[in-house]
Amino acid sequence: MPEALPEWIRLACQQQGDRIREAREHANLTQEKLAEKTELGRSTVQRIEAGSGIKYVHLLVIARALEVPLSELVE
Repeated sequence: MPEALPEWIRLACQQQGDRIREAREHANLTQEKLAEKTELGRSTVQRIEAGSGIKYVHLLVIARALEVPLSELVE
């Protein structure tokens, strides 16, 4: 994610990453297991949870893998 983004955007991305991590932990999955279920790389899952490089398509596959509504991850 470019460093030139406003602080509010950076914080919103971090909060979204936190919600994804919390949902993953609630589902009792490791980052590696979530990566397997979503066919994303573990480093991609790690980056998403850090609030960096979140793509809409990633949110869709993660929500499906965690069996949660997309809205739960992007509130």
